[in-house]
Amino acid sequence: MQQKVQWNMKQTTRVALARSLGVGAVGGVLFHFLGLPLAWMLGPLVANIAMSARGMQVAVPERLREAFLGVLGLVLGSQVTPDLAQRVADWPLSAALLLTGVAASTAIAAAWYRRCGFDPVSAWFASAPGAMTAMILMGESCGGDPRRIAVAQSLRVVLVVLILPPLFWVFEGPRGQAMASPSTLAAPWMLLALPLLLPLGRRVRLPTPALLAPLIFAALLSGFDIASLELPAWGMNLMLWVLGSAIGSRFRGMSKGRLGRYLGMATVATLLALVVLAGFAELIHHWVGVPRDVALLALAPGGIGEMAILAVALGVDPVFVVFHHLLRMVALMLFAPLWARWLRHRYPVGAD
Repeated sequence: MQQKVQWNMKQTTRVALARSLGVGAVGGVLFHFLGLPLAWMLGPLVANIAMSARGMQVAVPERLREAFLGVLGLVLGSQVTPDLAQRVADWPLSAALLLTGVAASTAIAAAWYRRCGFDPVSAWFASAPGAMTAMILMGESCGGDPRRIAVAQSLRVVLVVLILPPLFWVFEGPRGQAMASPSTLAAPWMLLALPLLLPLGRRVRLPTPALLAPLIFAALLSGFDIASLELPAWGMNLMLWVLGSAIGSRFRGMSKGRLGRYLGMATVATLLALVVLAGFAELIHHWVGVPRDVALLALAPGGIGEMAILAVALGVDPVFVVFHHLLRMVALMLFAPLWARWLRHRYPVGAD
């Protein structure tokens, strides 16, 4: 009996995966023929959200998502070059502006969620841009609503991914996938290290281990000019197709009406955060000399994995972008427990 239940669960998972990738492929092809930017990421993402809202069971198993996130980590790490140390010397100023911008944008987005009826704890943890799982758990421990926090966090990530590529496309023209130029796979043997790197990253408790463990491994190889992984165009599109489907399938099980209500609130909160952070990105552009699009992507309030995907796909200095998103994640992980303690004291569980 137990074996039959397990078999049924596996069969359900396979069907949900096939459905997710199937509708994702349709979305990718449609976006491609319409000439839209990042077609093989945004097409599957939008298609999976649409199917989720219609009640269709779509899902990408976590292990598969982590495997492709690991490939992304290898691609990112391979962008590290021996002359990177010369650039890192200019990053403390941009790091300080990043942290100030995160504090300002979080406060403004939290004020908006309070106007929407969120309790103070849920509003703050729904607005913190990064470390989503930790924010949900900490917010719940302080008496916040974990579902509200989770939905707000997820929608913000999706909205940032949907908003930024068209913005770059409109203001700077269509961008080619500069990092997908090889016609064949370069250093494919690096992919064989993923089965070792993924559990190692979890064991040493790296944040986002599926991304960072392969990234560090590839950065060491590339930094010492030993090997660098490069994906051809079809490999990039395959990676974007699976990861885009994984992001879009997060909203399975949510009714169309509830998704619409949360989407309206999250859209305003995300736009407010983007406007504030765009101001700090402009300061980085002028004071540090970083291109405007690179600075904006480095400060954008999306998840580190999603922003890394955009950086790679758009050819926007992925090392600079990932460094700043990693810094933001570490800062949130360090500061959030202190903020949670203050919120727990200021707003006891059950009180508004």
